[in-house]
Amino acid sequence: MAWLEYRFDLKKYKIMIKVGLFGIGLDTYWPQFEGLLERLEGYQQQIATKMESFGAEVVNVGLVDSPVVAREKAQVLKTEDVDILFLYISTYALSSTVLPVVQKVKCPIVILNIQPVAAIDYESFNALGDRGKMTGEWLAHCQACSVPEFANVFNRAGIDYEFVTGYLDEQVVWDEIQDWIDATKVASIMQNNRLGVLGHYYAGMLDVYSDLTKQSSAFGTHIEIVEMCEVKKYRDAVTNDEVGEKIAEFQNAFEVIDTCEEEELVRAAKTSIALDKLVKSHDLGSLAYYYEGESGNEYENIVTSVIAGNTLLTGKNVPVAGEYEVKNAQAMKIMDAFGVGGSFSEFYAMDFNDDIVMLGHDGPAHFAIAEGNVQLVPLPVYHGKPGKGLSIQMTVKHGPVTLLSVVEGKDDVFLLVAEGESEKGPILQIGNTNSRYRFSIGARTFMNEWSKQGPSHHCAIGVGHIANKIDKLGKVLNLKVVRIC
Repeated sequence: MAWLEYRFDLKKYKIMIKVGLFGIGLDTYWPQFEGLLERLEGYQQQIATKMESFGAEVVNVGLVDSPVVAREKAQVLKTEDVDILFLYISTYALSSTVLPVVQKVKCPIVILNIQPVAAIDYESFNALGDRGKMTGEWLAHCQACSVPEFANVFNRAGIDYEFVTGYLDEQVVWDEIQDWIDATKVASIMQNNRLGVLGHYYAGMLDVYSDLTKQSSAFGTHIEIVEMCEVKKYRDAVTNDEVGEKIAEFQNAFEVIDTCEEEELVRAAKTSIALDKLVKSHDLGSLAYYYEGESGNEYENIVTSVIAGNTLLTGKNVPVAGEYEVKNAQAMKIMDAFGVGGSFSEFYAMDFNDDIVMLGHDGPAHFAIAEGNVQLVPLPVYHGKPGKGLSIQMTVKHGPVTLLSVVEGKDDVFLLVAEGESEKGPILQIGNTNSRYRFSIGARTFMNEWSKQGPSHHCAIGVGHIANKIDKLGKVLNLKVVRIC
């Protein structure tokens, strides 16, 4: 199956962010304590090398140890236009050597309070005998000394910041740093994304209606309005050879059920080819669509045959949201950029006996995160929509999952997130995506607390627990994040 080829790798987006890194120290120390400077620079280089392994271009400007050097290094970082700045506390330093850098660079700041080791070897330390050497050794471990000072100054200066605290060989430290780099990369992907909107809203779904200006403002996304007539133009020009190739792609990616009529496969193939060309023509990275007009019109023929093609696009890093759900197209793009999928979903039912919630949709699905085969099946009716056609039937991979909704509240755009589990068990075999989800706070409380935040009735579901990453994305984008569980 083609979905097995999907790789959870941010490199697929071909976006390389710039990470700024500077260490701090006190120039008075270097002549006093032989080898201290070189030792601290070595620790900083370890951090830079590890950051590079996370897929970032690291602009390492070395140690800042005086206000004069601070201004010089700040200009370098400003010129390099770094996306996020890591401040490594290598030893005690004056806050006057730090403030000029962060004021100049004006980007998200993460303070690294990272010791060389988990604890000083007290016996060896005290056995040094020379209090001068002992002081130098202590200074190589006194990262925590500067933490309150910097927080005090940043708070008074109105500068936002976050901490990573631990020691060099501690995995949680590197996980946190990687999460920050991944979140910054996803922010960059969103800022460079081109979201297509095709057709019009599903009339009366007031929760789905979106403010496109707010979406562009919150994420930096360009929104491209595309037309059904362009899709029809591409569809009318499709050749028989192209149809054959596309049907072969369906058969490779999906388990095509025998009851799928040849006519419907051809219809879906033509529309899929047209959608591929639309995406390529406008360099789209995501799409929201819906159309409903006079019964039997030519555009209806297109919109009732889009699910297979849109599912293929979604699994190829161009997430597509139905019902013109712009906000959920954004959520799906975020999840896909994090490398965890992001399947289009809505609430289907609650099972109070098993204490689970069922979510799914009639398409499109994220076929790359399916549990088992992804079936392409005939659907005699699209509930609440015109026509009939092919649909996707699948279950999200069993195991940990994260739900994400991009919410337009009364005053702002924010991110709503919850972690849960996709579980094995009976589902509704109705030709839709359908999965069972368990939440730590229970189905009843989850539904109440999630709904109180006022999301639309759609959400994006990805595999794995990534609420911590989404929280960091919110901080990078300056968006509130509400976590339910």
